Amino acid sequence: MFSWMKSKDSDVPQVYGNVVEGLKQVYREKLYPLEEHYKFHDFHSPALDDPDFDAKPMVLLVGQYSTGKTTFIKYLLEREFPGIRIGPEPTTDRFIAVMHSESEGVIPGNALVMDPKKQFRPLSKFGNAFLNRFQCSQLPSPVLESLTFVDTPGILSGEKQRTARGYDFAGVLEWFAERVDRIILLFDAHKLDISDEFRRGIEALRGNDDKIRIVLNKSDMIDHQQLMRVYGALMWSLGKVINTPEVARVYIGSFWDQPLQYDINRRLFEAEEHDLFADLQSLPRNAALRKLNDLIKRARLAKVHAYIISHLRGQMPSMFGKDSKKKELIDNLHKTYEQIQREQQISIGDFPQIERMQEQLKQMDFTKFHNLKPKLIEKVDHMLTVDMQQLMKMVPQEEEVCKIEPSVKGGAFAGAEQSPFGAGYGEGAGEGIGDEDWVVQKDKAEYDQIFFTLSPVNGKITGANAKRHMVLSKLPNTVLGRIWKLSDVDRDGNLDSDEFALAKHLIKIKLDGHEVPTELPSHLVPPSKRGFYDS
Repeated sequence: MFSWMKSKDSDVPQVYGNVVEGLKQVYREKLYPLEEHYKFHDFHSPALDDPDFDAKPMVLLVGQYSTGKTTFIKYLLEREFPGIRIGPEPTTDRFIAVMHSESEGVIPGNALVMDPKKQFRPLSKFGNAFLNRFQCSQLPSPVLESLTFVDTPGILSGEKQRTARGYDFAGVLEWFAERVDRIILLFDAHKLDISDEFRRGIEALRGNDDKIRIVLNKSDMIDHQQLMRVYGALMWSLGKVINTPEVARVYIGSFWDQPLQYDINRRLFEAEEHDLFADLQSLPRNAALRKLNDLIKRARLAKVHAYIISHLRGQMPSMFGKDSKKKELIDNLHKTYEQIQREQQISIGDFPQIERMQEQLKQMDFTKFHNLKPKLIEKVDHMLTVDMQQLMKMVPQEEEVCKIEPSVKGGAFAGAEQSPFGAGYGEGAGEGIGDEDWVVQKDKAEYDQIFFTLSPVNGKITGANAKRHMVLSKLPNTVLGRIWKLSDVDRDGNLDSDEFALAKHLIKIKLDGHEVPTELPSHLVPPSKRGFYDS
């Protein structure tokens, strides 16, 4: 009754306060009913609660023992956190969520999963064996106001990896991987072997490849020639484990506060650290987009799951031979996948792993499954095509607000940005910043000699004469055009000796491997032009 009124109302766009509130609403109203009806939570992932949407971006650190996971967190925070243990042996024997609080303290796992304000409640399904190895370390830190770090037990190698941990280690990693914003795999430059347990851990991260970043830590322990060989060996090892067509991004460095053993690669380490810090600083800015993307992935999986479960239910006999039919359906699950893919036009990449699905189905009673309810599917389709599109339009607005100031402050981030020791400080276009003398002056005599060979008239050379010399640098015209615009400070279409010297300096910067600035820094403005520039 009144179905015509409902369909009309459904086309009216829903108004959301912000992206996160919108995601909460569409999940509760449209996706959760489908998940609940087809037992999605028993197969794939527990139901989402408000803390899952409200949580700060999380960074998960994974690696074999003694690769520097805990030290990496300490390096970023520039202080120790409660419960920290660092050593060459496997010291971290538990999962530690490092979070912000006004006071220091440790919350044990059993108490942590009972806290309704935190996102860890579903972890209770892994039992006491895991919860006894899980804790939250709280401390006041400006870095933790924007990010949460999750330290993991060192993954074992050799005979030790055969000792059972007492809980589903890969399952816990998979749970975190679905919810974190960034996964950092750490490798020791002296320990590149990937043990069986590490392989299983990496396989548990499958499906979250876009979140993975790789850090080759302790790279200062080897010289540049050995580093090249180690890097190649690492990429070869990863190629056998991470099955993606793209090459994973590897950051090379030494993330601790001790002197470098070999400082020949210092500039490389500084540049890599700068890139990694920039990636981590982008997480709060992109948090809403990541949550939206993860919910879309979840909705697509939930739809496929509903088709699979309803199809299996429809194939079951009403009276006799249920057990044999169940076994037949499980054995031929690949045929079910093919039929659903063909009938519903769904990509095979949206289907769950067939081996894992078969194992889970063995424990289920197919007679308790439900037949397909088109209305539930229609709600999820409306969510994907209408609601998500509307929320996507809100993402850039929220990102612009976050760009006003750095999203991650304090700790190593502050030390890198707000001091002369930041990556690239005093190099390239930054050379001479803070000096009393114009940095170009040291080469001015050489540049003047070239200037007077270019037929200056009234102390200036034309653009055509300047071009004949500037193209000798072999730089592309687009780069030379940008250099010309920066050098022609008074915008008269000609260059005097100071402006020509500036152009030569900018060319030298580019040829030395640095970037030409988009705007002319104040310390590069020729002294003769500073009055004009200020005006």
